[in-house]
Amino acid sequence: MATNATGWAQLRQQARAQETQTETLFHSYAQFASKTDLEAKPSDEEKKLEDQLNEILEKRSSLLSQLARVLDSEPTPSALKSTNLARHREILTQHRTELSRLKSQISHTRERANLLSNVRNDIDAYRSAQNPEAAEAEYMLDERRRLDNSHNVADSVLSQAYAVNESFGLQRESLTSIQRRITGAAAQIPGINSLMQRIGSKKRRDGIILGSFIAICFLVLLWLW
Repeated sequence: MATNATGWAQLRQQARAQETQTETLFHSYAQFASKTDLEAKPSDEEKKLEDQLNEILEKRSSLLSQLARVLDSEPTPSALKSTNLARHREILTQHRTELSRLKSQISHTRERANLLSNVRNDIDAYRSAQNPEAAEAEYMLDERRRLDNSHNVADSVLSQAYAVNESFGLQRESLTSIQRRITGAAAQIPGINSLMQRIGSKKRRDGIILGSFIAICFLVLLWLW
């Protein structure tokens, strides 16, 4: 009895894990059903997901058969275990139905998208064959639209460049105005001009002294050499 209970618990845990895995695969597979521009042939990813779903559904069916055998081997089958097994079978049936529905929806969507694409191609081919001038005019209009878009982009870039140039000009005028104000304010402060002249004279005197010293050192060096 203990062995049967252990086996039942392990198998039921696997069944719940496989149900969760199936739900995850359905989430990915359903994205193809929601597309409106499916390619003419299923992609590798779509085929892989469909194969994985079919495989895991078969594994779950085999696992439920094992659960049924374990339950039948018990002297007194548990009502709760029978209810759990019936619920697992119900979920498996729902998942099989959901897979069939998604496959049908994807197939219909693919057929409709291909039909519309073929109709458009036939219309374009008919127009080109019956009225080459109209096809040429439509081509020229497309080229004109592309040129207009390129011109709009170039105009936008030039406008930004002009705006930046204008901003630089305003900043230059602001700096010039600030400099004039500082100069005017300095001129109004008593003694500021004389102070500036003294500072300039001191710099020139220091420069003369430093130049004379360097010249003397150079002459002494030549004489000693």
